[in-house]
Amino acid sequence: MIRGYEANDSKGMITFLGDPAGDLTRSLGMELDHPGPIGAGIIGRCKRFAMHVVDGEVKVVKVSEAENDPAGDDHPEETLAPAMMEAIKAAAAAAGKDEL
Repeated sequence: MIRGYEANDSKGMITFLGDPAGDLTRSLGMELDHPGPIGAGIIGRCKRFAMHVVDGEVKVVKVSEAENDPAGDDHPEETLAPAMMEAIKAAAAAAGKDEL
């Protein structure tokens, strides 16, 4: 909960927060460390990833990256909503729960 709102509150609002110092990015191990972007001067960039977290427990993590696409910019499909919804459903089914 952030500022008194939950993602499923009656207002239907989600609060997006930035990570300008990269603290969360580093804590999650999601800092892009491929030499290509770093060599181009892009330092401290976050990998393209999506997480499903329930009550502070990480249920699903997906990262869009490949050797020829370390930032996942060309093929972000793994982290887009349709793929995440399927991953969440699969994880919930494996755990015998319905979390959607």
